[in-house]
Amino acid sequence: MKKPFLKSSDITDIAMLAALLTVAGAIKLPSLLPGLEFQISAPLAVAICFVFGFKKYILVGILSSAISLALGTHNLFNVAIAMQFRLMVGLVYVLCGKHYWSIALAGPIGTFTARITLGLVLGKGVWALVAAALPGMVFTFITAPFMVKLLQRISQSRHAIVQ
Repeated sequence: MKKPFLKSSDITDIAMLAALLTVAGAIKLPSLLPGLEFQISAPLAVAICFVFGFKKYILVGILSSAISLALGTHNLFNVAIAMQFRLMVGLVYVLCGKHYWSIALAGPIGTFTARITLGLVLGKGVWALVAAALPGMVFTFITAPFMVKLLQRISQSRHAIVQ
């Protein structure tokens, strides 16, 4: 018998994580200066990748983007930038493994790359876009390792209950 691509528990994980990521993406933390607020979804996205692996992470990201498109909170441009962030986080995960520094740096690297692309596509000041993202990058750098620990504990306790 052919092994299924995803088990039912994987599908449940993906659906719950996509809902969580979508809601987290809608929440913005204020900054001292207007326009510098940032989403709390970046450290959560990094944690999802490093705890659940790249396959689940990318499926969660695609589903979250589809939900955001359906709700009208994102357009195709937002989704393209978010997917670039996700691919960069995944690349750091695949190339560097599950180390503290790779967890801490994956989000800022993803944000930096996405901002560079955004600046080039829009033809606007690339470094101004990167500078505006710095508070969020620092927030992600600090909080992603803690978010990984939290999701690991949740995942381990869920597996203990299921077994």
